[in-house]
Amino acid sequence: MFNKKTIEDIDVKNKKVLVRVDYNVPLDSELNVADDTRIRLSLPTINYLIKNNSKVILMSHLGRPKGEAENKFRLDPAAKRLEQLTGKKVKKFDQIYSLEIKEYVDTEMDYGEIVMLENLRFDPGEKANSSEFSKSLASLADIYVDDAFGAAHRVHASVAGVTKYLPAVAGFLMKKEIEILTSLLESPQRPFLTILGGSKVSDKIKVIKKLVLLF
Repeated sequence: MFNKKTIEDIDVKNKKVLVRVDYNVPLDSELNVADDTRIRLSLPTINYLIKNNSKVILMSHLGRPKGEAENKFRLDPAAKRLEQLTGKKVKKFDQIYSLEIKEYVDTEMDYGEIVMLENLRFDPGEKANSSEFSKSLASLADIYVDDAFGAAHRVHASVAGVTKYLPAVAGFLMKKEIEILTSLLESPQRPFLTILGGSKVSDKIKVIKKLVLLF
């Protein structure tokens, strides 16, 4: 049972909506998206917002840049793949926030349009959960939607800080992930098989110990 507010519990029609997605996707040697699973999983939320004539402002991190811009970590490949999947133009900015970006969103951006900010981790304020950086992000929108389950544990500006300044709800992917995890932890159907993936094995140890108790 998911008991938090979701995107369906708030009026997004004709609103500017800031969406935290998880486009931390693998890229090949030519900087093309090698696996678009995470982008595809974000489509239900994005399509719902488009259907409701929202201005869709996407933000994500990619890789582990050191608080400054690095070309290999730019989000252009993700924007390009999202264009292919949605059939809609995605305007990708080369900055995370600027007065020009805010002016575009406020006055030039069409409702039903998608824009994407640059890699959040290019600014040290993201990982530091800077209030100034959080306010800048929040100033772009009327509503915040968190659809990045893979980053939900981070106390970062785009995950935690921005919620202090905007009404915040969960996206469809976030809701689905939490419902599945809750079902597994509270009422697992046995027998079950768990497959854990990811490159950071150390992060999985606590999860493994918790899951072992369920068998």
